[in-house]
Formats: sequence, structure tokens, C-alpha cells
Amino acid sequence: MAERVVPEPHRRRRRPTKQGVVLSEQLIVDTTLRLVGSHGAEALTVRRLGAALGADPSAIYRYFHSTDDLLLALADEFVGRAQKGWRPTGDWRADLREIGLRLHAAYQTHPQAAILAAHRTTGREHEMRAVERILGVLRGAGFPDVEAVRIYHAFVDQGLAFAALDAAALALPPAAQAADLEVWQARYGRLDASTHPNIAATAGLLAQDMRRSGYPFALELLLEAAAARLAATDGNAATGGKTGGGTERGR
Repeated sequence: MAERVVPEPHRRRRRPTKQGVVLSEQLIVDTTLRLVGSHGAEALTVRRLGAALGADPSAIYRYFHSTDDLLLALADEFVGRAQKGWRPTGDWRADLREIGLRLHAAYQTHPQAAILAAHRTTGREHEMRAVERILGVLRGAGFPDVEAVRIYHAFVDQGLAFAALDAAALALPPAAQAADLEVWQARYGRLDASTHPNIAATAGLLAQDMRRSGYPFALELLLEAAAARLAATDGNAATGGKTGGGTERGR
């Protein structure tokens, strides 16, 4: 798709499509989610979208510069859905836990699209609101700005990584999903304790635990670590000490 998007005031299509609907950015996003969910990444074309909407494919240019621009809109849609109805409680750990679980759940509703979009940075409205809210929770809890940014980075990357991983598993055909889970029982569960003592001792637990996402527990570990760092920061502040700096890591 070429970059020839129509300015915002002139985007609205005045005549209904062949299916009797008036095009909008939201309608295109919703239709794209449905198509990608049914047909995977190959559905992300203006030809397919135009056919599904009953409109000339060129009409998509009125709303999006390119298919990549549309993909960014999908990513921002997930972030927006995750925030819908969220309200801060004043308990920073509870607030971050709720945001993380909401974000993870939002991506799982459309696993095929999540695989394509979870790693993208959109710079759009919903994403900017989420960044502001998460940093607000951290700074409001008393984290110094350097710590707030580092924890924000770890928190978001962890959540999106699990969202993409779990979405990829959900996107597998049911038979493949079942086969992957069966491996823990059929293969690992039968290993001899003489050669694999640790697996043999925990095989039943592994088979049970691997049936659910590891994200909720990983999120708790991150929040506990953040709480420990905050306590250390508070303790150093009370004694006039300084917290360690660590090394910076670029994305």
C-alpha cells in the first residue's frame, strides 16, 4: 500500500458499501481482526479487506497509509481493549497486576493477530495512555524515575512476550495443541529416574502446570522483585544512602 492516506476531515465515505455499511477506521480494524483470525497473516491485504467490506480496496487508503499502518492500529486496539473499564485503586501492585492480566487477556482473544502485533510500538492513543498510566502507578508508588522506567520496560516486555507466546500456542490447530501437551505426559512422564532424576521427580507437576500459562506466576515474581527494590530504595533514602545504578540496556 502506498502512503496516500486521506486527511482526517475527508476520510468518511459518504455512501454505504455494497453491504450497506459506512466505512470507518473502527470497522476496518474489526474486519481485519476477523479476517486474520480466520485466514492468518495472508488476509492482511487491501484486496481481501475490500472484498469483506464490500468496498473498492482503494477506499482503505482513506484511513490507513499502508498495511503496516493498519497492523499498528490492530496493536493499539488490543491495548485499548485491555484498558477499557480499568480504574486505579491506589495499591500499586494490585493496579499493575490488573493491567498486566488485562493486556495478556486482550491479546488472547485474537491469537492470529496477536502474533503479528504484540511486538509493535504504535505511538497511538491507547498505547500512549497505557504508558502514562503505568508510569503514573510506578511513580505514585515512590519509585525514582530511573527505576520506574526500568520496571515499566520489564513489565511491558514480559506481558507482551507472554501474550505472543500464548497466542502462538492458541493459534495452533487443536490437534497440534493437544499433541504438544501430551508430550509432557507421554515423553517426560516416562523418563527413567536413573537418567533424569529431576524430571522423574516432578513429571506429574510438569504435566499439570504446563497446561496453563506461566504468565500470572511470572507477573507475581516481577511484582515481588519490584516491591523489594522499592523497599531497598526507601531504606536507602531513610539512611541517606544511594541505590545501585546497574547498566543500561538498549532495545
